[in-house]
Amino acid sequence: MIVYQGDAFASSGIQVTTNQRDKSLMNSVGRALYSDPVQIWDRKTRKLTDFMTHFTFSMNALNATTYGDGLSFFLMSFEPEIPSGSFGGYLGLFSPSSAFNSSNNTVVAVEFDSFMNPWDPSDNHVGINVNSIVSVANVSWNTSIKDGRIANAWVSYDSRTYNLSVFLSYDENPVFVGNSSLWYVVDLREVLPESVRVGFSAGTGDWIETHTVFSWTFDSSLGEDKTRVKKHTWLTTGLATGSGALSLVVGFLWFVLWKKRAYLSRRSEDMAIDCDFGGDIGPKRYAFHELSKATDGFSEERKLGEGGFGGVYKGVLGGVNVDVKSLVAVKRVSSGSKQGKKEYVSEVKIISRLRHRNLVQLIGWCHEHGDFLLVYEFMPNGSLDSHLFYSKSILSSSVRYKIAMGIASALLYLHEEWEQCVVHRDIKSSNIMLDSNYNAKLGDFGLARLVDHDLGSQTTILAGTMGYLAPECVMTGRASRETDVYSFGVVALEIACGRKPIDTKAEPSKQRLVEWVWSLYGEGKLLEAVDERLNGDFDEREMECLMVVGLWCCNPDSSERPSIKQAISVLNFEGPLPRLPAKQPVPMYYAPPMAMCRFTYTSSVLGDTTVCETKVSVTSSGGSYSSAASSKALLEMHKNGL
Repeated sequence: MIVYQGDAFASSGIQVTTNQRDKSLMNSVGRALYSDPVQIWDRKTRKLTDFMTHFTFSMNALNATTYGDGLSFFLMSFEPEIPSGSFGGYLGLFSPSSAFNSSNNTVVAVEFDSFMNPWDPSDNHVGINVNSIVSVANVSWNTSIKDGRIANAWVSYDSRTYNLSVFLSYDENPVFVGNSSLWYVVDLREVLPESVRVGFSAGTGDWIETHTVFSWTFDSSLGEDKTRVKKHTWLTTGLATGSGALSLVVGFLWFVLWKKRAYLSRRSEDMAIDCDFGGDIGPKRYAFHELSKATDGFSEERKLGEGGFGGVYKGVLGGVNVDVKSLVAVKRVSSGSKQGKKEYVSEVKIISRLRHRNLVQLIGWCHEHGDFLLVYEFMPNGSLDSHLFYSKSILSSSVRYKIAMGIASALLYLHEEWEQCVVHRDIKSSNIMLDSNYNAKLGDFGLARLVDHDLGSQTTILAGTMGYLAPECVMTGRASRETDVYSFGVVALEIACGRKPIDTKAEPSKQRLVEWVWSLYGEGKLLEAVDERLNGDFDEREMECLMVVGLWCCNPDSSERPSIKQAISVLNFEGPLPRLPAKQPVPMYYAPPMAMCRFTYTSSVLGDTTVCETKVSVTSSGGSYSSAASSKALLEMHKNGL
């Protein structure tokens, strides 16, 4: 049975706010609730429910150019009536006095918001709210909500992972495959009472729209089977009759079947990864709920950064007493990312076997129900690029030289000292972490590949970062020890100069770091490239050596680059500086032409600064082109700053 509050009423479904021609639609607020309590958890056993709800709805602006405010699906404690003043942006959930005071509320809601209030990220967004009108997670709604089209929404909760997920579709015949549009990790036992009311609320303010729920199903796992069936039957019969009710029952059965299949599929995937890892993985395996608790449910306040395949969060393991040993960094691979999963498997299999003072230590890992997580030692001084480009503090020249030596030492271990050669493939300043003593630690082995020591290149499809890619990588997609050395050379120049490899905001002659430094080298003015923020306070011999070695490693001809062992010898002043051409050489080699180059863009967040990186995926194939055509294509890319 459905209970109506405020302006809500039954007519062709559920009208959550006023929808009558003879009444004003402004400042309308309503709720439609299932009459019986729904058990969320059991106080004696602490057992949580799984639930899945599906509903179809529309929000119609009635051809108005301005509209608001939105609709929500909620779970909340039993309240006798709608809070006073909860129309408009409060969506019938909160009074103005309680909307931002989470201690006074017990509600979890999914909002479909159509109006931008001061606390909203935008209009046209979906948000998850926990005890506050301010969403703890949100995502932009990519389609207009004002035209009255019918939307399908699924909201599910997984008691094993504490994952509250939302899936939204405007397809006429949507297929729910489990990919969420939005998710948030929350232990409902910490937020809600044992039993709650479930339902819908909506509100309008000075701008208007209608809010209609056409169908609704709700199923939960806690409680006796008879109670569950009874609850579900009431919901379906309360919203539709005849064929409509039959459709909902069929839909319910389909969702139950889907849920079972999805669980078995995820479990099968987990077991397949376990088999792939084998029994020799050293780091600890964590449960998802342990890492969720350690990161406060992967809260935004704990986020350290954002990469191409997921976020990195600061975590505390081993209890509430915070000390240095208990701090970790948890990388959560984006759900549903096939490439992210591939990188997760690669990283665990490779880095778990590596031991070196200049490599980030992998402490643990977790894969459960489609989530992939990596646990690393926490680096209190963050990434190298944050100090070179975005920090008010300045690294001294001696610290910079120590960092460069640390990176080189890590690369020597990977290329020559371990049992197999490890080609990292993504050496860049943002993948170099700094511990409390500013010792460099190379991380992010998601793109790394193993090759035999007597073999050359191994890979033919490359994903890396423009500016750090060797010319032959851009042309062929092949990675090797020589391409890693090239990337190291770029980082060495970054360290000395305090400049990014490609800076489109700089004056034209300084936009490409390698080209600019090489021109100064040819003019005998190399030290003019040293980071201006050092104000001349640096060891000239060290800075000259670092930049010359950097240019040596960045020779466009891979055969003219040093091995990392040769580079270290010069950096240790055990050998003379190499004599380089006065002008940057033109790359000349025979290689298949680039058949396809696909660019994607990702952003990394460091503190309050957003850093945009250009990622490139290159797939090469053979063809009846001459080497001259290949060189011309490369030179055109070089000319255009790519």
